[in-house]
Amino acid sequence: MPDLLFTDDYLASLYDKLTVDRGDEPYYLHLVHSAPSVLDVGCGTGTLLHRARSDGHRGRLVGLDPAPGMLAQARRYPDIEWVQGTLPDAGFAGEFDLVYMTGHAFQVLLTDADITVLLDAVRAALKPTGRFAFETLNPLARAWEGWTPQDVTEIVDDAGTAVRVWQEVESVEGELVTFTESFASDASPDVQVSRSTLRFVHAEHLDRLLTEAGFVIDERYGYWDRSLFTPHSREIITVASTR
Repeated sequence: MPDLLFTDDYLASLYDKLTVDRGDEPYYLHLVHSAPSVLDVGCGTGTLLHRARSDGHRGRLVGLDPAPGMLAQARRYPDIEWVQGTLPDAGFAGEFDLVYMTGHAFQVLLTDADITVLLDAVRAALKPTGRFAFETLNPLARAWEGWTPQDVTEIVDDAGTAVRVWQEVESVEGELVTFTESFASDASPDVQVSRSTLRFVHAEHLDRLLTEAGFVIDERYGYWDRSLFTPHSREIITVASTR
């Protein structure tokens, strides 16, 4: 079930305002422009595919997301295919040169079984020479320790109202980190709270799951500048292909 941040129309309208400094965008745009047919899994508000189209991509661009709030934002861009649902249910078969996931969407897969189902669906959706690109936060970097109520971001919504946003970790149980993201403004006494759980998979275990699903890792980086991955890297950025 998608988090409230993604299903609620108002909160979804705030998403792009919270992610204006996306360091991953140039990295993924380079991959998108190298592929004639592209599937964005967990496409959110669709801004990356829209940017690719605006920058001159003339091939097939498809955005897939289970959250209606996000797709309502994405459908502002009519020159891209938007599909509501999950990849295993979408039924794509050998259609894409590139499948990718951004925004640490891969981390909503909370079990090995969930990951395996997704990887099988990615393989099915890819052409024989296709590639799968995604990233996860490196658990050794412990990013969640910085998700505190003291770190408040202030944005302005479409009506011109200031909105304060903060995160707070509720629990850390093994690889699973559960946290809330709260939204408050002076225009309303209510605080809207979205709750999420992410799985922080170690690189070695991730690689084993990819191998078992029939993927070969072509590229591995630790940050968006394509610096090599080390145990101290913040990100685990992966590009894999099928055998």
